[in-house]
Amino acid sequence: ITMSRKHRKKKNSSPTTLLILCPTLNLGRATLVTTMSLLPSSFFHMVSLFSFLLFSIVIRCSTAQGPPSPGYYPSSKISPVAFGEGFKNLWGPQHQKLDQDSLTIWLDTYTGSGFKSLHSYRSGYFGAAVKLQPGYTAGVITSLYLSNNQDYPGNHDEIDIEFLGTTPDKPYVLQTNVYIRGSGDVNIIGREMRFHLWFDPTEDFHNYAILWEPSEIM
Repeated sequence: ITMSRKHRKKKNSSPTTLLILCPTLNLGRATLVTTMSLLPSSFFHMVSLFSFLLFSIVIRCSTAQGPPSPGYYPSSKISPVAFGEGFKNLWGPQHQKLDQDSLTIWLDTYTGSGFKSLHSYRSGYFGAAVKLQPGYTAGVITSLYLSNNQDYPGNHDEIDIEFLGTTPDKPYVLQTNVYIRGSGDVNIIGREMRFHLWFDPTEDFHNYAILWEPSEIM
């Protein structure tokens, strides 16, 4: 996984809400987290739909069978940083292998692996180039998400990109979530969408990203 960060750091001001239409969503200082873990049984609890939550994901492709366009353009204004300067390990450091331009994480029967950004951000473009594991991956979830759990433990908000494990005869499912004031129970207010990928995400790296703006998420 290679992380692409184009963002604005938080300012020394009071937390602002993420969505104008949802003033109780205080993802004002979010950290970027990437994990690979076993899928908990509570994951399949459906979240209730908050009708005023504005959320969308944009996927463009040149043909029906081709992979999506990158959706971003490298910026000359932001210098690359080493992994250790921008991120820190959450768990499973023995399941991380850092090469010159990529980080490989893996899962066994005991544990997975995860890492997070060193800094919190108020809004911006957060992306990763991801190549998924082929074969039988049912029950495994690989995720990239924004969370303010460090400021609101047990009552936090999230913006998620998740890849749901599968079997060789079925395509990978990309799931996106936005939820507020919750940590996995049936009272979550948010929105969930699923997309059956029309390309093979295990053959090469593909870019996936969250564009978080003051009035919308894409």
